[in-house]
Amino acid sequence: MTKHLRLSALLAGVLLAMTALAVAAPVLTDRLPLDPSVKIGKLDNGLTYYIQKNAKPAQRVELRLVVNAGSVQEDDDQRGMAHLLEHMAFNGSTHFKKHELIAYLRSIGVRFGADLNATTGFDMTMYMLPIPTDKPENLEQGMTVLEDWAHGLTLTDQDIDDERQIVLEEKRLRSGYARRSLAAVLPKLANGSRYQDRLPIGTEDSILHARADAVRRFYADWYRPDLMAVIMVGDLDPVEAEQMVKRHFSGLTMPAKPRPNVAYPVPPLGAPEALVFLDQEAPANNVQLIYSTYTRTPGQTVGDLRDALVRRLFSQLMAMRLGRLTQTARPAFVGGVSGETALPFGVNHYSYSASAMVGKAGVHASIDTLVRENARVRQFGFSADNLDAAKRTMLGSYDSAVKTRTTRNSAAIPGELIRHFRTGGPLPGVEKEAEYAHELLPTITIEEINAYAQSVIPATAPKLVLYTANTNSVTDGHPAPTGADLLARAEAASKLPVVKLVEKALPNDLMSSKPAPGSITAQIDDKATGVTTLTLSNGVKVLLKPTDFSKNMVQMLAVRPGGRTAYSDADKAAVRFASDVQKAMGVASYSPSDLQTVLAGKGLAYSATMGLYADQLSGGSRSGDLEAVLQMNYLTITQPRRDEKLFRSYVVRSAEAVRNRSAAPEARFAEARARTVYGNHPLLELPPTPEDYEKINLDRSFDLLRARQSSVKGMTFIFVGDFEIEAIKPLLATYVATLPVGEVPLTYRDPGIRQGPGVVRREVKAGLEQKSTVIVDFGGDTTYSYADSWSLGLLNEVLNIRINDELREQQKLIYSGGSSVRYDKIPRGQYGATIVLPTTPDKVPRVEAALWGEIEKLQADGPQAGDLDKVKQARLQTYRRALRENGYWMNYLRLNVLEGLDPHEILNIDQRINAVTADDIKAAARRYLDRKNYVEMVLMPEDGAVAAVAKPE
Repeated sequence: MTKHLRLSALLAGVLLAMTALAVAAPVLTDRLPLDPSVKIGKLDNGLTYYIQKNAKPAQRVELRLVVNAGSVQEDDDQRGMAHLLEHMAFNGSTHFKKHELIAYLRSIGVRFGADLNATTGFDMTMYMLPIPTDKPENLEQGMTVLEDWAHGLTLTDQDIDDERQIVLEEKRLRSGYARRSLAAVLPKLANGSRYQDRLPIGTEDSILHARADAVRRFYADWYRPDLMAVIMVGDLDPVEAEQMVKRHFSGLTMPAKPRPNVAYPVPPLGAPEALVFLDQEAPANNVQLIYSTYTRTPGQTVGDLRDALVRRLFSQLMAMRLGRLTQTARPAFVGGVSGETALPFGVNHYSYSASAMVGKAGVHASIDTLVRENARVRQFGFSADNLDAAKRTMLGSYDSAVKTRTTRNSAAIPGELIRHFRTGGPLPGVEKEAEYAHELLPTITIEEINAYAQSVIPATAPKLVLYTANTNSVTDGHPAPTGADLLARAEAASKLPVVKLVEKALPNDLMSSKPAPGSITAQIDDKATGVTTLTLSNGVKVLLKPTDFSKNMVQMLAVRPGGRTAYSDADKAAVRFASDVQKAMGVASYSPSDLQTVLAGKGLAYSATMGLYADQLSGGSRSGDLEAVLQMNYLTITQPRRDEKLFRSYVVRSAEAVRNRSAAPEARFAEARARTVYGNHPLLELPPTPEDYEKINLDRSFDLLRARQSSVKGMTFIFVGDFEIEAIKPLLATYVATLPVGEVPLTYRDPGIRQGPGVVRREVKAGLEQKSTVIVDFGGDTTYSYADSWSLGLLNEVLNIRINDELREQQKLIYSGGSSVRYDKIPRGQYGATIVLPTTPDKVPRVEAALWGEIEKLQADGPQAGDLDKVKQARLQTYRRALRENGYWMNYLRLNVLEGLDPHEILNIDQRINAVTADDIKAAARRYLDRKNYVEMVLMPEDGAVAAVAKPE
């Protein structure tokens, strides 16, 4: 009787569990819910708003104004005016006169460009405004800014005319190979649709001569509430935020006769076409095969989400397949991708395509391989083991997203809200989507994935072939391939026979057995910084800084003095690429593609590198995957892998990737600048050439790296992130305390690379476009002082304000540009300041004069009233956020190890900032911006240069 009751109870429990599972199973026709953490509303005038509370960073709110209108809405007399209008948002409005907006935002710590910005696309215009809320009134003023952008721009004729030159400078700055190739390719991609002649930047003629009324008409027609969304994300009260939206935006009104917001469809590809675009400045050769273009309405149901998961799994599997193809001694291409991609214009427009960076084997080999692999996948599909690896990776990503959701940075959130507004796609929230993924992924079979492959990969050859290449890829005596040649090659490749791949069986864990653990011999706790220092049984020191800044994330860094300068000058070339060569070959018995499968589902990154003056082991992972990082580190040090085939693959791909690097005028200019600034020093590391890679000796490179990397003597390991000290100790005892500590020199050398004394001015002629760049380098040796580094840093930011206000806003000489500084203790005390000012050739003398004028003012009078306060406020805002960032702590602990910086300094940065005076800035300008010691380089176009325009077939 008792047994019968127990059995009945057991059966009842099983049935109850099965019933619960049945109830919990998702119904594919159910509509996906909206994320409950997001408040979504619509005002009576049609404006949509999104509000989401997010705690990180504290006292900061991300504001966005999104307008569902861009260049495709422009009339023929408005080309480029959507973009010019975006510029005008910073040039006068109801509540902010010209220049007042940027001045106000600087006063509360918001930087123009770095924080405050805007962008115009084919279909959308977006304004970005992060607001520090340490003062409650800041958020109210931030909403006033958005309100003015929405319907309060003044748009006077004079202000519009003043901005034309700045927009023209932007257009010229972005001219070059990338813009020329886009202009050639766009009509083919757009396939006759309106997008083909609506590049957002416009034309030079339209920028200069379009009537001001055309700008105002675009503003009146398209900046209207039914096309707008206001987004507020951050440390806020959602109820108060909603009231702000209503206060500031309920007054917007619709036009009396609103223009229809026409959707411009992209016709599907018809007869096969091809384009060959050759350009002497192309830095690489690329081929893209487009099989189909189509529109897909965003899904709204659980079943639609399941379909999306199938598509994502397929994309992962294709990436893994093409990645493996590069790991041969003679790879067909440098790198390739295949799958569904969004078109660069339109809403919900996609294509199925395959593309590759063409390598040494040439464009025909790239086409053959891309077509053949798509055909192979279509015919034979993928293996169940591959699918399991892809599922583990996807589930790991979902789990991590759920665990980190409470410490997501607010700036990372608006993107998904913008997508919801623009596309009408689902917004279930990360927790609910992860819950569905856990339920749905196990039901997706390999047969279903392979059936999807057959449906999405067309059985016919691609409809559009795009080949963009450098003119030097055409060998003497051989004509460039024509479009007909490439189409014929693709057609022939589609008929090549394919066989099923044999997959290699791999374990799910890196190490089959663990080393016998060492021990922890000492522990010191610093309560002020929260850093614990451990000493391990092999003498290695470990610094531990547990934080709650980013949930489920841990960073690792191990450093010691040494680096590439620890080797002799004769071994410079062999050592330079040694770390990259080792990474390309894998570890233990695993190739890089093997590691991708073995580590599937584990979110981690790891690298072992040699800098100029330090050896470094770095990694990061989810908290639960830290053991895998330590295993990777252990194997890298104790079981390096030597693989001749993968070494050859690395050499071939790397050489081809840089073969045309110097075709870009900016690359030639950068090399000339480095040679000039440092006097052609024989130990100066210039960008690598194909010959540099082809001369690598594997044996020598491998042996030199092992001479240092086989020992961790003198290394200090640093861990910062979401972990518990007691939980990490056993891992450290197992994987760090057991590492070898053979003797290695713990010093670096000063190679003697210095900026030469005196004044040098040199012009370099390179490039087809009418654009120039002025770069001024100041530099020299100095007695290192940590306090002085703050004066130099704030001088840099004051100078950037002056450059923007005078050279851009007042004189209209540049679109962008600025200064950067460095202040080093290793290998010796030295400083550097670099000012980069892109402009046009005819404006170079005025740019030079304006720059020196601003420098002389700083040297004579110090910063203008208020400028120092503005940069201090921005630095303090940045510091307060950085104190809650793992990377900031990691950097200070690294400086403690390598330079002896007191780790407690990280707690006193606000005092360092506030201690800098106007006199300190003036003294720094005189000391570091020395008119008697600098190098000025000027990029000018080649004589008679006129950008060639390809004639597509």
